[in-house]
Amino acid sequence: MTRTLITNDDGIDAPGLHHLATAAAQHGLDVVVAAPARDSSGASAAMSAVAKDGRVLIEERTLPGLPGVPAYAVTGTPAMAALLAGHGAFGDPPQHVLSGINRGANTGHAVLHSGTVGAALTAAAAGCRGVAVSLDTEEDADPHYWDSAARLALALIDILDELPDSTILNLNVPNRPTTDINGICRARFGRFGQVQMRIAERGTGYVRTALEDTSNRLEPGTDTALLADGYATVTPIQPLGEAPVQLPGLAHLLAATHH
Repeated sequence: MTRTLITNDDGIDAPGLHHLATAAAQHGLDVVVAAPARDSSGASAAMSAVAKDGRVLIEERTLPGLPGVPAYAVTGTPAMAALLAGHGAFGDPPQHVLSGINRGANTGHAVLHSGTVGAALTAAAAGCRGVAVSLDTEEDADPHYWDSAARLALALIDILDELPDSTILNLNVPNRPTTDINGICRARFGRFGQVQMRIAERGTGYVRTALEDTSNRLEPGTDTALLADGYATVTPIQPLGEAPVQLPGLAHLLAATHH
């Protein structure tokens, strides 16, 4: 069986995580759960944790309906949980990672700030392939179609080994039954996510920010636009790498600073 890490950024008590772990176990995967002890949304790939005497604090958990699945609440970021798992802190290192199911979409270049995506990319940097999966829903939505996102994430597991090394898939799923989803598309990133931050007020010693809906600026063919049209979207991502650009004049740069 494929050793599979289940993590997220909404915290180990989040229902999306429980649905994903249950679906992965039923799929026949060798599941281990390691997720932040509390909500860490927006943590990106930050590496921080609560430590005592140089030891990262971890609590063993039993998740509802998953008595045989090892689960750990990590007092750190999602990326920290993924890094620890990759180094064998919770048993054999995983070959695959499923990060989510996030409550709310992760689209556009805003995925840079997502703890869901950051955890999957951290695992990818250590050689894992995986899926960062998000459900396009609000906290007060009723119902949440977690099963739709879980089913599509598990369907993608079967193609991960065909991808280049250290590649993850960013999956966004409409909050509707799978029978009502219009399809699943390979999508490119939009310039923005579903919302964009703006400065609402400036004052002495402070600024106040606000979120702005970007739906009136949707670009056809992007993940944000396709998701709004009822499609599930998939975008392959790899960890940061060097940009293939030349830096002319670099050899003379130091000499120029002496003048």
